Amino acid sequence: MEHKAIYQLYPNVKSVDENQDGSFTCFDQDMNEVSGIDMSAVNTKATELQTEADAEKQAKIDNKASAKAKLIAGEALTAAEADTIVL
Repeated sequence: MEHKAIYQLYPNVKSVDENQDGSFTCFDQDMNEVSGIDMSAVNTKATELQTEADAEKQAKIDNKASAKAKLIAGEALTAAEADTIVL
């Protein structure tokens, strides 16, 4: 998620290399190194992105379970629940 966070926080960054020590080297479109990357902000953003991804994943699981229960009970499904079956 750190790569995604860097791209979102620093739109001028077009490429990110992860070094063996866990640090990152960022480059612009001309492959010039971009300095001034605030890793504290990157880590905060990466945590937010991971939380959002986890919530989306859980919502899909919950919708699928709800859809199954409604199908068994003969109830109507919401669009989100139907998407878990059809998509």
